Amino acid sequence: MTEIRNVFDLGSRALSAQMQRLNTTASNLANASSMSGSAETAFRALRPVFVVDEAAPGSGLAAPRADRIVALDRDPARIFRPDHPNADAEGFVYEAAVNVEEEMVEMLEASRSYQNTLEAMSTLRMLMTRTLSMGDR
Repeated sequence: MTEIRNVFDLGSRALSAQMQRLNTTASNLANASSMSGSAETAFRALRPVFVVDEAAPGSGLAAPRADRIVALDRDPARIFRPDHPNADAEGFVYEAAVNVEEEMVEMLEASRSYQNTLEAMSTLRMLMTRTLSMGDR
């Protein structure tokens, strides 16, 4: 765990958390149309689980951190496709338990959060630079 020393560390951690969301969502979308020969081996959508790390108790500084990535508890769709190479003995395949529309919403939310955090850090940097330049006048 990286130490939280200032607001830029907070921003960096927030950006990393959103990047983790984007990466798991991209993995989900990449596997959305995959087929498996059994329900147990079918792909299930993944989600990062975030925890909040506090810099020091009472400091007011806290940042998100991806603690782990978990598979969602969803049943894959059972589809009759006897011609599919992964079909089981009864001719069924199991489609990945991924809702593409939900994943697109997740991607939009993560992307907007990433952009907002980046904009806040950029504004803070600009304000700090202007504050420092005030002494040069």
